[in-house]
Amino acid sequence: MVTRFKIGLILSSVMLTACSSVPNGSDAQFNSDPRDPFQNINRKVHTFNSVLDKNVLVPVVNVYENVTPDSIEKGVGNFFSNLSDVGNLLNHGLQLKPKKAVKDLGRLVINTTLGLGGIVDVASNLGIYQEPEDFGQTLGYWGVNPGPYVVLPFLGPSTLRDTGATLIDTSSSPISSYDPVAHRFVIYALQVVDQRRRLGELESLISGDPYIFIREAYLQRREHLINDGAPSNDDDFDDF
Repeated sequence: MVTRFKIGLILSSVMLTACSSVPNGSDAQFNSDPRDPFQNINRKVHTFNSVLDKNVLVPVVNVYENVTPDSIEKGVGNFFSNLSDVGNLLNHGLQLKPKKAVKDLGRLVINTTLGLGGIVDVASNLGIYQEPEDFGQTLGYWGVNPGPYVVLPFLGPSTLRDTGATLIDTSSSPISSYDPVAHRFVIYALQVVDQRRRLGELESLISGDPYIFIREAYLQRREHLINDGAPSNDDDFDDF
């Protein structure tokens, strides 16, 4: 099942993958990268996601933007952002970060009440900004190794650790308990369209082999998030 919080965390990387062109060659240094033992399969999935984005998701997003007023688009984005604070609260609690958990709770209360169910991000206007967190980050915080890099159909870049953590993220999503099920998937679909709309055109960010670029961007971003923004110990770390 497509999940709210997994999409929220990795969709930016998914769409970077999808917006990139299919690589014409490979880099021997990265082909032997021990973090990516499934590269042959991963590249095929990368290509599949690219074709899907170009031929399905982008046209849908274009129609959505053409028929939806900007104010409604912003409200939809705020609504999904508010829902994600449930997972943020859970994971900050699991990481024993009470101050951040209290801030997540405050955002939820403020935006759900004063923000009309999250349509208006009142909390950010008050200086209470969101800090995204998921169960994959929680596992990483407690020292669980990410395992091999994988590219998932539809979802894009991930690791074995983060893929398994998706099950926990699913159970923490308010959308997962919404009935009827058919409406639930409509909500998920709208969420994907909203996320893709906010990403816009990202081809200009790609350099070199798109597959390698996305892999490094994803892995380094995950390390950055798990360390709460602290510099990486890797001398080659670049802030994508």
